[in-house]
Amino acid sequence: MGFTANDIKELNEKIQYQSAFIDKLRDEVGKVIVGQHYMLDRLLIGLLTNGHILLEGVPGLAKTLTIKSLAQAVHAKFSRIQFTPDLLPADVIGTMIYNQQKNEFIVRKGPIFANFVLADEINRSPAKVQSALLEAMQERQVTIGEQTFKLDQPFLVLATQNPLEQEGTYPLPEAQQDRFLMKVVVGYPSKTEEQQILRQNIQGEKMPVVKQVVSTQEVIQARDIVREVYMDEKIENYILDIVFATRSPEKYKLEKMKLLIAYGGSPRASINLGLASKAHAFLNKRGYVIPEDVRSICKDVLRHRVGLTYEAEAENIKTEDVVDDILKVIPVP
Repeated sequence: MGFTANDIKELNEKIQYQSAFIDKLRDEVGKVIVGQHYMLDRLLIGLLTNGHILLEGVPGLAKTLTIKSLAQAVHAKFSRIQFTPDLLPADVIGTMIYNQQKNEFIVRKGPIFANFVLADEINRSPAKVQSALLEAMQERQVTIGEQTFKLDQPFLVLATQNPLEQEGTYPLPEAQQDRFLMKVVVGYPSKTEEQQILRQNIQGEKMPVVKQVVSTQEVIQARDIVREVYMDEKIENYILDIVFATRSPEKYKLEKMKLLIAYGGSPRASINLGLASKAHAFLNKRGYVIPEDVRSICKDVLRHRVGLTYEAEAENIKTEDVVDDILKVIPVP
């Protein structure tokens, strides 16, 4: 890389200046959303790395409201698709309709044509609909009839899953889950936060309006700067060790894990761990990645990429426990 201390100092100053809009975004969304800083940070990482996010949490944790508020603060087009068992691919991407006056077929675009697409309860719809959404996520384009349309940037899919009701759901196949940069588990607010939420909602005060504080253009520029964040080779090796330990745990003195892990993270896991670590450093106004960046987003990036065996499920072991054990044994650079 040939980076000198001076280069890193310059990069650091540049990133401190360029990441100033993050505080504005947090403050603006904070007018409406109480707490949920963890979820908001993960959404910002998705926005900065051009990655999609899968959110898992019980209903009523302000997932939709947070995403909507973030879209307003960036002045981006927001659309919400409620996934149901009778949804069709055309309901997501759009369809050709016949125009009688003109005697021709015209394209009617679906809700996927937005910057922030909230796919609510994605596991409620059959595979056909999920694959239509995932093509748009992967290729960032949509084909209707014989025409192909590029999707506007930024394009971010935020899918939610309800972990409670599993009857009548269609779980996302592993290959589809792998398309998401992170799977974020959204927790309950703390008691003081919930008290604030309670007061806000029962006093009948008018909800503050979220104003635009940053343009979509600035977000797209910030993405290029995130990629410039310096990552030392030691950090690269740390990321590779973590991902390789999910594939061959016995090589990292984790023999007992061999029976718990059905399959490890794909190369996408390494790429996304690297990208998300850079974005985490950017959020913390740093021009270089430190091991703490990797550790703090590790569970979110690997949670849906490491498969567990029946033995692990029988012992009630979760992916997070496996990642914790891996992080304990791999030396921090």
